[in-house]
Amino acid sequence: MDTRKFVAEAVGSFMLVTSVLGAALFATGGPSAALGVALSVGLTATAMLYALGTVSGGHFNPAVTIGLVAAGRFEASRVVAYVLAQCAGAILAAGVFYILIGTGKAGGLASVANGWDQLSPSRSGLLAVLLIEAVLTAFLLIVYVGATSERQPVGFAPLAIGLALVAIHLIALPISNASVNPARSLATALFGGAAAVQQVWVFWLAPIVGAVMGGAFARWLLDE
Repeated sequence: MDTRKFVAEAVGSFMLVTSVLGAALFATGGPSAALGVALSVGLTATAMLYALGTVSGGHFNPAVTIGLVAAGRFEASRVVAYVLAQCAGAILAAGVFYILIGTGKAGGLASVANGWDQLSPSRSGLLAVLLIEAVLTAFLLIVYVGATSERQPVGFAPLAIGLALVAIHLIALPISNASVNPARSLATALFGGAAAVQQVWVFWLAPIVGAVMGGAFARWLLDE
């Protein structure tokens, strides 16, 4: 296998998590904070898809990789290597921010970890978090599959995916701190304390289930 694909996935995942943590931890607070995080993620995803999409496909997310298998767009034999690369990049990014802030910045990485009840910005319950993460990841996979269809104009897929991530984060930030990416959730949980680690399983289960459903649905709906 071409190791450049895995390096590209690690770098893309590193930058996505960096975009989340940088905007969430250092941007100005207030009503515009969620918009800042959403735009940071969407713009970073767009840039990295243009930069590295031709190398690895630009997944940068274990749920996307698994969902694209369900969509018939990716080989199952490469899933484990892709997921490991994505998690490595995400964990490295979280480690950088842990070194930068430690437990400062109003709770450190615990404040940007994904979770429900005490870890949810709006104190949302487990069911709400499960639903929003699964539904929005399914939406993301439909966008991935549809935007990269051979029937679509060439060169616009990164824009569509980036805009989808902006919308997803605006919707999910108040509920679950917006994951739809198991690597991002794992990375912040590892540096975010015991409560985040105990809840991280939800942010693997729900996005992966949603991704498989979204990928399978898109495969049927957009069959070429």
